[in-house]
Amino acid sequence: MRTYSNNAQLQSALENVRRKGQSIAFVPTMGNLHEGHLNLVRKAASLCDVVVVSIFVNPLQFGPNEDLDAYPRTLAADKEKLFSEGVQVLYTPTVEEIYPEGMARHTRVAVPDLSETLCGSSRPGHFDGVTTVVAKLFNIVRPDTAVFGEKDFQQLSIVRKMVKDLCMPVNVVGVATTRDQDGLAMSSRNGYLSAEQRHVAPVIHQTLNACREAIACGFDNFLQLESHARMRLLQAGLDPDYFAIRDADTLRTVTPDTEEIAILAAARLGTTRLIDNVRIALNPVSDWGMLAGAH
Repeated sequence: MRTYSNNAQLQSALENVRRKGQSIAFVPTMGNLHEGHLNLVRKAASLCDVVVVSIFVNPLQFGPNEDLDAYPRTLAADKEKLFSEGVQVLYTPTVEEIYPEGMARHTRVAVPDLSETLCGSSRPGHFDGVTTVVAKLFNIVRPDTAVFGEKDFQQLSIVRKMVKDLCMPVNVVGVATTRDQDGLAMSSRNGYLSAEQRHVAPVIHQTLNACREAIACGFDNFLQLESHARMRLLQAGLDPDYFAIRDADTLRTVTPDTEEIAILAAARLGTTRLIDNVRIALNPVSDWGMLAGAH
């Protein structure tokens, strides 16, 4: 595994890969790698000849009161895991390499509408930071395929919209959320949880599943479902940011044309913010009758 922190050196190495006719898959991360990240790497390896992983804690996507300084940085352990998975190229740029003139003067990439709801409402500017750095990383690496986890479904949707709108020649692939045995979605931030909080955290996934089952059984009052779910999270000791039932394609209100519903939640447990989602496919012709009026 070769490690690069310089853009030009990385691009030169990847140009040699392309000359050989080999395809490139890219997995952008912020490090502190766990099994969820490694599943993305395995998917990438199944799709292309060469896997490039980046580790970059992007300050542009952190708000002023968020955990940038505390975000776990475990480069040595991350390198061992990636080497064990057979990753060929690791990219570890500095903040100065990504934002050479500083973040304030750097061009921003923004995806309107999709970035302004759900997590975008409570974390203003977060997704602009994500799309800016992902666009830049795509231009540096120039991958054929990029692999993202579905745990942050809104982020995946926004990256796909950016790629489509800006005609980027990148195939964006989503990988199902990796979970612990009790259903909690794996996340680097899970390490912030105390033992007691870790026992409570799976309630998020349990509540999402209960909501999905209610919809599958024909329960058609989405507002009531959302309200009940928020109350269940509160009773468990979580502070819900949102619990929303949306069209999985647009992240807007479910309509008669909706083919798949996404049920998304974000909640704080102590100082830790956790997110998760589940989805349910619909047959628009046969199922909408039972879901009509569910707004």
